[in-house]
Amino acid sequence: MFRRTAAAAPLVLCVTACGGGGSPAAPPPPPDPGYDVVAVVYYDENSDGRVDPGETVRMPDVVLQVGSRTGRTESAGRAVITGVPAGSPSVAVGTASLPPFYTAPVPVPATVPQPAGSDVMVGLKLPIGFNRPNTYMGFGDSITAGEGSSDDAGYRDRLEAKLRQRLGEATVINQGLAGTRSNGGAQRIHQALPAERPAYTLILYGTNDWNQSECKNAFPCFTIDSLRNIVRAVRGAQSLPLLATIPPCNVGMDDRCPASRQKWIHDMDELIRPMAREEGAVVVDLEAAFLAHPPLSALFVDHIHPNDAGYEIIASEFFAAITEPAATAAAVPAAPETAGAFGFVRPEAPARPTPPLTKPDRTAGE
Repeated sequence: MFRRTAAAAPLVLCVTACGGGGSPAAPPPPPDPGYDVVAVVYYDENSDGRVDPGETVRMPDVVLQVGSRTGRTESAGRAVITGVPAGSPSVAVGTASLPPFYTAPVPVPATVPQPAGSDVMVGLKLPIGFNRPNTYMGFGDSITAGEGSSDDAGYRDRLEAKLRQRLGEATVINQGLAGTRSNGGAQRIHQALPAERPAYTLILYGTNDWNQSECKNAFPCFTIDSLRNIVRAVRGAQSLPLLATIPPCNVGMDDRCPASRQKWIHDMDELIRPMAREEGAVVVDLEAAFLAHPPLSALFVDHIHPNDAGYEIIASEFFAAITEPAATAAAVPAAPETAGAFGFVRPEAPARPTPPLTKPDRTAGE
């Protein structure tokens, strides 16, 4: 007789680790390195927001920002901003890196990743009206005319070469008239500006004012008012004013440069600097530049006219004032339409009567 028995219980295997836990966590993905954005900063001469065939000036040393990433333009105006996340950001200009008078556009849209050959073009503008772009007018006396230099061009050709090397285009015009004083300059500026229509006017006047008895006996005589009027005329014509301090003279060469003349120059320059800033001009401090390269006798051919080494200093100082950021310019409150770069402003001049001008002459000019 057979007996039914209970079926054996199935064997259950421990397929999970008897100690508990699970598979190890996957490592995090590497950070996204982002993409390169290529941008080119150019001078938009006609302010139309696009690169025209004749607009060949490219701006070096301009800082660009895309989100949290930045880059700086090289000599050809080209910058590569690395590590930009994918998306539709904008390229903004760091205005602190701009030279005086330049204004930046609103941020320019970009596409990331950037399609091949589609550099972001960023155009800077200058408020010069209908004046001629890339044209610089040297306005002054025999120093502007280049007397004493080996090529009779003074600082002008040297400056032009520096500007062309950096920007690509530049023409420096001579409106230097030997023997004239600042009051004569205040009269003839009204003919020079419409004749030349310069984008920039480089003002270097006052050396010959010393020869006028009025200036020796009634300091500061007509010099400051005359220079003020020149700057105002330049701004009124929508040209961009750069005002130089009076260079020192070559003390000790002869009796035409006594110590009293050097003190007169220094005291006059102490008035020129704040006046220039008040009137919205860039200060080009030639007095300080010459004194920083002793001995003075190595920079002159006579008592007041520089030699080639002296003219090189003048060219370098004008070049720096035109091309370097306006970090040291006065931050004077102004309406938005007059604001320039990095706190540099072109404030409206306060209303005041125009001082009478002493009749100019060249009888005692140098």
